[in-house]
Amino acid sequence: MGAEFIKIEKVRFQHTDAAGIVFYPRFLEMLNGLVEDWFEEALHLPFKALHQTAGVPTVDLQVQFKKAARLGDLLTKKLWVITIGNSSVVYGFCFMNTNEICIQGQATLVFVKYTEDKSAIFSQHWTAELKSGMELYLINK
Repeated sequence: MGAEFIKIEKVRFQHTDAAGIVFYPRFLEMLNGLVEDWFEEALHLPFKALHQTAGVPTVDLQVQFKKAARLGDLLTKKLWVITIGNSSVVYGFCFMNTNEICIQGQATLVFVKYTEDKSAIFSQHWTAELKSGMELYLINK
């Protein structure tokens, strides 16, 4: 069984709305940050290097908002792999505040390559290194 990729993030003023709770699109920005950190820290491919010739756009996203998070809260953000395809990966995620889930869901990324002028994109197979790195986070929940 694989491991979860885990990061802690403090809810900042920039994340909240007038009611002092996290504005829902900010959760998705935090999720994108978690994915970027996973690629850089766990898969050893920083987005800066990846996005020079390729990318990993999100093609499907399912989110359930369970509980509000507030300014100053410390969120434990978790990511794990559900399935790995030839050029896609489905990952699960949850953000927790203490022992309560604030958001949870899953998303699908596709590994794409750009033409030199970036006028077209097409899917490509994961490299052996990326695929084996992802397998370390494969969990059946």
